[in-house]
Amino acid sequence: MEKVKARTLSGFMELLPAPQQQMEKLFEVLRRVYSLYGFTPLDTPAIESAEVLLAKGGGETEKQIYRFMKGDSDLALRFDLTVPLAKYVAANYASLAFPFRRYQIGKVWRGERAQRGRFREFYQADIDVIGDGKLDIMNDAEAPAVIARAFSELGLEDFTIRINNRKVLGGYFELLGIRDKTTETLRTVDKLEKIGPEKVLELLRDEGLTAGQAEGVLEFVTLEGSDERKLAFLDERAGENGLLAEGARELRAVIEALPSLGVAKEHFAVDLTIARGLDYYTGTVYETRVNSHPEIGSVCSGGRYDNLAEYYTDKKLPGVGLSIGVTRLFYVLSEQGLVNPAVVTAPCDAIVLPMTADTAFAAHVATVLRGAGVRTQLYTEDRKFKQKLSYASKLGIPFAVIIGEDELASGEVSLKDMAAGGQTRCTPEDAALAVAAAVKAREAEKLIKVN
Repeated sequence: MEKVKARTLSGFMELLPAPQQQMEKLFEVLRRVYSLYGFTPLDTPAIESAEVLLAKGGGETEKQIYRFMKGDSDLALRFDLTVPLAKYVAANYASLAFPFRRYQIGKVWRGERAQRGRFREFYQADIDVIGDGKLDIMNDAEAPAVIARAFSELGLEDFTIRINNRKVLGGYFELLGIRDKTTETLRTVDKLEKIGPEKVLELLRDEGLTAGQAEGVLEFVTLEGSDERKLAFLDERAGENGLLAEGARELRAVIEALPSLGVAKEHFAVDLTIARGLDYYTGTVYETRVNSHPEIGSVCSGGRYDNLAEYYTDKKLPGVGLSIGVTRLFYVLSEQGLVNPAVVTAPCDAIVLPMTADTAFAAHVATVLRGAGVRTQLYTEDRKFKQKLSYASKLGIPFAVIIGEDELASGEVSLKDMAAGGQTRCTPEDAALAVAAAVKAREAEKLIKVN
């Protein structure tokens, strides 16, 4: 029979065991931090009715979605975690307590052109808060505080969460006489960092704006100065437009709340260029950059959406959320050599190596270690001692628990530190304590190490 070549589709990531362990460490930190802020885990289906996913889609979304027929059912793979959340809240409204705070870490699929660092299948790690009828602006401030905490615990300290408000942009565009092309203008402004000011001006004029309007848009979004200067400018113009005034108040409330939520000033800034291309954002918007590696692009983005669930229910369910593109972030950090090599990637902390035919005591030792919380593998394959140690070394297992004839007779074990090379004789209980203490000391190592 002709063999089929084993291959992975372009745009899909498969990791070897060691980097997969690093990815799991990233997930572990995110879950712990998200839970620390009172978010509950949620898992929505990977496949939804295409009608549900595309209720507020169309355009680029419809082009990128993986869509297929199964019998008479028109189905699609989810392209983000926010739209399924809106469906979930609308469907389970009567059973939920509001504000509903959830986090979700899961795969999404987009059929866009695969590029270096951009995937067709990738993980997102989202937090969202959904209100019933209304949602306090403090939630818009707490969302980036959660992300700042998560990045710091991962070891990523050189980042800036850039914050704006769509109402500020929409209100100012109205002052410029731009009313029926606000959505197109927002999408073009969102491309500023990628294509530059000259190309943005050209696109704005192509969309029907006058030269004066296009220049006014660009001058506004590239306003320089401190956060306070930008906020003061918005306050000065707020009296001229109600939408601008509302956006300015919300933006100031978010910026002024962040320090009390534990976010250092160097980690956030007002940036009037941030627009976010998706239509459903209606207020606060965010994008996060790693300052020392701008080539990574945005590693976390999101914002306020007041009407996302309107396609599923008549109830007003406003929300605010942020999403980390985990697969892209991990890929680029790994490529840049920023994943800390000191983080243990072994599948276990200790491996029990019986050197006799009697494996009952070895099984008991493994049980003692596991009872102490030590991740333990029991290795009973018929191999030479050197081969067994080589196996443990290849996997990077920190400790080997060796049981030969002498150890079996005394009811003890030989505990070998695979990195240092030292070996001590002790009881299984003492071995468990020693390994557990070493594991706890290593837990202080953060996943990301930026020089």
